[in-house]
Amino acid sequence: MPNSSSVSEFLLLPLADTRQLQLLHFWLFLGIYLAALLGNGLISTAVACDRRLHTPMYFFLLNLALLDLGCISTTLPKAMANALWDTRAISYAGCVAQVFFFFFFITVEYSLLTIMSYDRYVAICKPLHYGTFLDSRACATMAAAAWGAGVLYSLLHTASTFSLPLCQGNVVNQFFCEVPQILRLSCSESNLREVVFTIFVACLVFGCFVFIVVSYVQIFLAVLLMPSEQGRHKAFSTCLPHLVVVSLFLSTVFYAYLKPHFVSSPSIDHMVAVLYSVVPPTLNPLIYSMRNREIKNALRKVFQNKLFQLL
Repeated sequence: MPNSSSVSEFLLLPLADTRQLQLLHFWLFLGIYLAALLGNGLISTAVACDRRLHTPMYFFLLNLALLDLGCISTTLPKAMANALWDTRAISYAGCVAQVFFFFFFITVEYSLLTIMSYDRYVAICKPLHYGTFLDSRACATMAAAAWGAGVLYSLLHTASTFSLPLCQGNVVNQFFCEVPQILRLSCSESNLREVVFTIFVACLVFGCFVFIVVSYVQIFLAVLLMPSEQGRHKAFSTCLPHLVVVSLFLSTVFYAYLKPHFVSSPSIDHMVAVLYSVVPPTLNPLIYSMRNREIKNALRKVFQNKLFQLL
C-alpha cells in the first residue's frame, strides 16, 4: 500500500452512481450554492452600505455572512466540478487547503455564534449596559479573537492530520476532504496525539455550548417577564432560530467527528456532512436576516440608489 509520501491526489466520493444522478446533484448543489451566495451577499451589502446598521448585532451578522460564503465555497465548488466533469480526483495540496479553510471557517463561525448569544443576552437582559459591554472596541476585539482562534486551530489540526503516515489507499469516502475519512487512511487505527487533540477541542466546544445554553436560559426567563406580548414575540423570534442553528450544527459535527469508526454508513455520513457544511450557510441568511425589517429597508434603499444612478 502507498504511504503518505507517495500520495499525490485523493479520490472523493462521487455524488451519485449514475451519470444522470450526478448531473441532477450538480444542478441541485448549484442552486443551493447560488442561493447561499445571494443571501449572504445581500446581507453583507446591506450592512456595509447602511450606516444605521453599524451596530454590534449587525456587525456580527456581517462577519457571519462572510464566514458562510467562505465555508460553502470551500466544499461545494469542487464537488460540483467533479460531478459535472465525471471525475473524483482532488490534488494532495488541494485536499490540505480544503481541510485548512473548512476548519478555519467553521471554527470562527462557531466562535461567532457564541459571541452572538452573549450579544443577545446583554441586549435583552441588560439593555441599559449594552453600549458599555458591547462598544465598538469590544466588538472588534471579540471578532478578532474569533478569527485568530480559527487560524490557530485550523493550522494545528491540519498539520496534525496530514503529518500522519497514510498507507490505506487514497479513497476519501466523502464528497470533500473530511478529516475523519482521511484518518481512516492512516497506517495506525488509533493515534494517541489525534485522540487527545480531538478530546481537548470537544471539551472547548462543549464549554461554548454550555455558555450558549446558559445565555439563552437567562434570555428566555427575561422574555417571559416582559409585559408586552409583542416584545416577547420579537425576542423569541430572534433567539430561537439562533439556538436551532447552533443545535443542528453541533449535533451533526459531533456525530461526524466523534462517532466510533465502526459506526459508519456512507449514505448517513454523506447526509450528515451536507447538514453541517451546506445547510447552515444557506439557511443562515433566511433565519437571521431576511425576515428583518431593517435589513429589507437597507436593501431597498441600496437598490433604489443604484437604480437612480443608472437612470
